[in-house]
Amino acid sequence: MKTNKFGEIIRDQQDLIDLIMQGRDIWNTPGVTVDHEVEVGQMIRYLEEPSSLLTWTFPEGSDISVPEFDARNQKAWFMPQSYLDLDIAKHCLDLCETDAELQRVGEELLLYQERDLFDLLRYLKYLVDTMQENHVIWGVGRGSSVASYVLYLLGVHRVNSLYYDLDPREFLR
Repeated sequence: MKTNKFGEIIRDQQDLIDLIMQGRDIWNTPGVTVDHEVEVGQMIRYLEEPSSLLTWTFPEGSDISVPEFDARNQKAWFMPQSYLDLDIAKHCLDLCETDAELQRVGEELLLYQERDLFDLLRYLKYLVDTMQENHVIWGVGRGSSVASYVLYLLGVHRVNSLYYDLDPREFLR
């Protein structure tokens, strides 16, 4: 196992065999990234069916940049259609109870929109809802993300940045 320039764990053929031997269903596990040198034909005999959930890395030295790589992968995130169709700006504004909250959320949403991060907000909403549904416990907040009141409203963290007068630009640099 190794990591590429994007920080992903790249699994080789032996890693995949180890996962199979542990009873893991690698064909139906999102996020399994496979080294480009793996012989698929040899793997087929261990598995019943191929799947599009396996992704193949680019050989080191490829012309793709880290931002291009990130953008490509963000388009491949799994989200139910209801979250893909969610008007995240309206959802966040609907969660506001005071004029100060509306003002802050409006300012932050403009910053998110400038950076083309609405899909990220939709995904975070889906992630938080899924964790709540499955009774997963996560921390109160970490790092500069607690400066975002929008993330607070979505339940990503539990630090009211409006109350503590935290600058959202600390997070959205």
